[in-house]
Amino acid sequence: MITEAGNDPRVAGLVYVTAFAPDKGESVSTLIKDPPPGAPVPPILPPQDGYLFLDKSKFAASFAGDVEPEKAEFMADSQVPWGVEALSGTISEPAWKTKPSWYLVATDDKMIPPAAQRFMSKRAGSIVVKAAGSHAIYVSQPDAVAAIIEKAAGAVKTAAT
Repeated sequence: MITEAGNDPRVAGLVYVTAFAPDKGESVSTLIKDPPPGAPVPPILPPQDGYLFLDKSKFAASFAGDVEPEKAEFMADSQVPWGVEALSGTISEPAWKTKPSWYLVATDDKMIPPAAQRFMSKRAGSIVVKAAGSHAIYVSQPDAVAAIIEKAAGAVKTAAT
């Protein structure tokens, strides 16, 4: 989302938190089509009325492995579906080519393999911070997420003055 939306002139920098950072012409579909051998396969269920969900029985292990079990169960039960079409939306011009970016790599992520996160963050020229955590690191380690956002905000503020 921020890869394209970040082109807005009011955006000074981008912070990716264990996220896809596609290049021009890429989509989530193109980024996940050829996973490396041994990469975890997210438990995405077949589409229902054009929307996707994660299998609730596998949610905690794949999405929220370091979140307290009760909270992970709540997250699984309250997940918001995403449209199948969102996977194929291509990027016309990635904002990271013209704006500074930061990337939090969650080293225990089972949704977006850490190797893919490292590839995307390197390609984007992002300042990288690594933290042991699942895809839901924003829930399990909010301080790590806040720290990278504060670092980015401080850097773009300094650059603007």
